[in-house]
Parts: sequence; structure tokens; C-alpha cells
Amino acid sequence: MTLRFPLYLRIWLAVVVAVALLTVAFGWLWRQNAEQSPAREVIIRNEKDEILGQTKARPVRVPGQGVEFEVAMKDGSTLTVQIPPRQRAPGEGPPNRPWARGPGGLLWMLGIVALAVAIGIYPIIRRLTKRLEDLRLGVERWGRGDLTARVMESGTDEVAFLGRRFNHAAERVETLVKSHRSLLANASHELRSPLARIRMGLELMGTNPSPSFKDEISRNIAELDQLIDEILLSSRLDAKETDMGTVETVDLTGLVAEECARAGAELDVVNAGQGVVVHGVSRLLRRAIRNLLENARRYSGGTVEVEVRREGGQAIVRVNDHGPGVPPAERDRIFEPFYRLPGASEREGGVGLGLALVKSIATRHHATVRCEDRPGGGASFVLSLPCDEM
Repeated sequence: MTLRFPLYLRIWLAVVVAVALLTVAFGWLWRQNAEQSPAREVIIRNEKDEILGQTKARPVRVPGQGVEFEVAMKDGSTLTVQIPPRQRAPGEGPPNRPWARGPGGLLWMLGIVALAVAIGIYPIIRRLTKRLEDLRLGVERWGRGDLTARVMESGTDEVAFLGRRFNHAAERVETLVKSHRSLLANASHELRSPLARIRMGLELMGTNPSPSFKDEISRNIAELDQLIDEILLSSRLDAKETDMGTVETVDLTGLVAEECARAGAELDVVNAGQGVVVHGVSRLLRRAIRNLLENARRYSGGTVEVEVRREGGQAIVRVNDHGPGVPPAERDRIFEPFYRLPGASEREGGVGLGLALVKSIATRHHATVRCEDRPGGGASFVLSLPCDEM
């Protein structure tokens, strides 16, 4: 949509009209005051100091001739007395400007001031409204589907603040859309594998299926169920406004102990006499610990070791395995949805969403998760959460 009367032009015209009205009003008041100037008494005497005529009248200004008075003489005649304008001596200064004298001269001066204001204020108004136009164009581009559209953030006023908030919101929406697109694309790919195995198994099953066939079908169905569950949870975690549960006080040591007992992992609590308490959603924290344990058990060649301790205002959960470890270049990518390390087989289990969910849950709890080398070989996953001081 093309604007016929842009904002900058309306603001500029409003200022010009205001100055013009002020000029006209002031000029009218000046003229009224000049017309009502007080009367002057004029007396004409002869050489004997006798009064030949006198009058009391207002001076009449004649352009270019000075001031005139009409004096009534005693013999009944009327005499015109003229006072010419003062003549400047040579070198006294610039010649007199008659257009700048009197009420008319004031109007000229006010007109020049109005013109100067109109010319001087135009670039200021145009600069302000140009940023608003850029913001409007950026919003229109973004609304047409260009999610990469951003606006300039120059300045420290309300327009700059609005531009920064728009860019932040646009970046957030773009990230969510890309995440959902990637999730859907990868999910469709991951769903094909167990579905194809189930279909092939059903075709080869026959009338009397063997126990191995039944186990394979059950395993594929469980994989599908896990994949769908993790996809739904990942989508809900991406939408930060979604209510994922009640935030409560969680005994992190007890929660980790329960999950270690379930997974058969060894637990080591540093400073066991001091409890480690955090605030969060118990169900999500349990899911994060469980995913870390399952990931370590899947790739570990031995026992999984878990360490819980408090460092200042942080609760640290460290999950150590004895597997091949994670190359430094891959330690950030393993937290991406559906990403597997090169050489990882689908037969090892997992759908590539476990660590991505751990990172999303950590972000929800203002926590961090990272992968490090384990002394002696293997990988060490460290979950750090804000905790209460005891």
C-alpha cells in the first residue's frame, strides 16, 4: 500500500502552518497597536514666538517620505508638516531598508523567520520519520514471509527500542519456524525406518511367527512410541509459553539416586551430608537425567558412573561412561535434534532426540549442559543447574 500523505510531510506541514498562523496573528496585533498609537501635539510658531497653529493628531507614516502631521492654522487653513526620514552620513552604514521599517517590516521579518524554521526543521522531521518508514518496510517484508528481514537499530529513542524489540521477536520466530521445519523433516525420515521394518516383518511373519519376529515387532513399536513421545515433548519445550508443569522444590540427590537404581548406574554423592536442592519441574528434570543415563548406557563399554555435588550456587550432575568418547568438533552438534555421531547404528537404539531434549529442559530451567572428555577414556556429560544455598 502506497501512502499518499506520509507522516513526515504531515508533521512538517503542521509546523509550517503553526509558524504561519503565529506570524499572521503577531502582525495583526502589531498593526492594531500601530493604528492606535497615541496622538502627538504639534505647535507652529513664528519668529516672534507667536503660535500660528497647533493640533493634536496621530502621525501618518508615508513610505519613503517619513512622517506627516496636518496642523490647523488660526486663519482657518490647514498646513501639512512633514518630517523626512533621517539621512545616513557617508560611511555611516548600509542604506536604509524601507521594507524593514514599520509594521510591514515586522511582517517581512516574521516571514523570513517562518521560512527559516520551515527549511531547518524539515531534515530533522525527515530523519525521524525515515526510521519509522524503514521499520514499516521491515515489518511488511517479514509479514510477506521473509523471516530474515530485520530493521536498523540506530539511536536510543523509542523508535530504536521498537526496532530492537521487533528484531528480537523476528529472530525468535525464525528460530522456532526453522526448528519446527527441521523437526518435521527429520521426524518423517526417522518414522520411515521402524515402519518399514514393521511392514517387512509382518510380510515375513507368516501364520506361525517365531518369538524373534515378535520381539522385533515389539522393539520397532516401542521405538515408534518413543519417537512420537519425544517429538511431542520437544515441540512443547520449544514453545516457551507452554505450561510444562508446576515449579517446585526438588531433591536432586534423591531424584538422581532413583534413576541410577533404575538404570543400574553407580552414584557418587560429594559431601553426602549436604542435600542438593533445586527449583524446577520434577517430571522434566527426571526425564533429563534418564536421557543422559540411557545415552551413556547405550554407548558405554562398562559401568555408568554418576556424580552429584554442589559448587557454590550450582548443582552439578556429571554422567561418565566408558565409551569411545565424543570428538571435540561434535560436542555441540550432538545436542541437535536427530543428530547421531558418524558410524552410529540405528540398531544401538535411540532416535537422536534424547540429548536435544536434555538441552531444551536445561534451557527451561536456566541451566546448561555440555560434553567433556572423561579422564581414562569415554565421555562426561555435565548438567549444571541453579540450586539453593544450604
